[in-house]
Amino acid sequence: MSAEGGVIESRLVVVGQGYVGLPLAVRAAEVGHSVVGYDVDTGRIGRLASGTSYVEDISDERLAEVLAGGRYVPTTDPGQLAGFDVAVVTVPTPLLDDVPDLSFVESAALALAPHLTRGALVVLESTTYPGTTEDVFGALLEKESGLAPGTDFHLGYSPERIDPGNQYWTFERTPKLVSGVDEESLRRVREFYDTVVESTVPVSSLKTAELAKLIENTYRHVNVALVNEMAVVAHELGVDIWDAIGAASSKPFGFMRFTPGPGVGGHCLPVDPRYLSWRVERQLGRRFRFVDLANDVNNQMPRYVVQRLTEALNQRQRSANGSRVLVLGLAYKRNSGDARESPAVRTAELLIRTGAEVHAADPHVRETMPIDPAVVRVELTKEEIVAADAVVIVTDHDEFDYDMVRAHARYVLDCRNRLALAAHIERL
Repeated sequence: MSAEGGVIESRLVVVGQGYVGLPLAVRAAEVGHSVVGYDVDTGRIGRLASGTSYVEDISDERLAEVLAGGRYVPTTDPGQLAGFDVAVVTVPTPLLDDVPDLSFVESAALALAPHLTRGALVVLESTTYPGTTEDVFGALLEKESGLAPGTDFHLGYSPERIDPGNQYWTFERTPKLVSGVDEESLRRVREFYDTVVESTVPVSSLKTAELAKLIENTYRHVNVALVNEMAVVAHELGVDIWDAIGAASSKPFGFMRFTPGPGVGGHCLPVDPRYLSWRVERQLGRRFRFVDLANDVNNQMPRYVVQRLTEALNQRQRSANGSRVLVLGLAYKRNSGDARESPAVRTAELLIRTGAEVHAADPHVRETMPIDPAVVRVELTKEEIVAADAVVIVTDHDEFDYDMVRAHARYVLDCRNRLALAAHIERL
């Protein structure tokens, strides 16, 4: 490692080049680190090497600049990992049969271990249950390398806080939690992240940092479920949930605004709280009832959207079977191309099962995303709106022309409160 202009430069390996790893890799290259972006997905690495970004937070221009400067090298070759000073692991931690799947974390440890040297720093960013960094990831590094964390190399955990599409709370602006297996590891972790983000927040232990991340996601998951169930109840009571939330939001203390929607998506909310629930059940022998309940409520929201749409079509002497439905948005959140675990995809597929002819528009989501082939991908045009028996706003991208939707749609079910109510417009 060397220092120029106050920035400590290193040979950095970032394992995983997705929504978390790519922003970190590019930012690190921009501030002077020599970065190897490693991923086992050959298609993904091929696109990056050609200067094409698939993550909206990283423009093609930023990617091209770090490629041209030689500071960033995307690769699938594990031999390129050799000689690293710092390695950061940003791989997925999905569920497999509703159980945490740490196979990607374990594979990352196996890839790094042959190249681990004394004094190097290894950091895990993947969201997981308390104990993973030390008991699984660090233990595997030690077993395969013969080097002990905290003695021979430095080990840390710094949970990712990426919010895809957020133009203000970018990677570098968002405060970064940092932790280490010992004091010197914590110092090294903080020293590294201080070069790429504006502020770091030291945490007392690896397990505390792991739990903090799960608290963040579980807090959102539970509160989204609460307001989603309230939306269902409010509709049955004949009360506008959006007006009620607006009124409640006038309270300057003791209330935080959450809004209903067609479900939850991305990696965080549908998956991460289950890691905590699983760990509590496995280690303590009890159920984490809030997480179980939130899962149940949020998982049912796409089905509720289809139910509401079917009822609305029936009131207009139409059956869902044979109706043409235009779904606006396939990503899980506004202005993002991230369709992981998207409730919009689930809604479209449930509509197909009812016999509806489903067209879907999303300017952010790639055509190659996995979805029922019966869903027809289209652009949002006047002709598509006029041809539809119903329009469902599932993901409210700013690019959509909502005035055009309002003017030409026969019926709209607005799941995101983008349109004012009218005889032909209902809110979730």
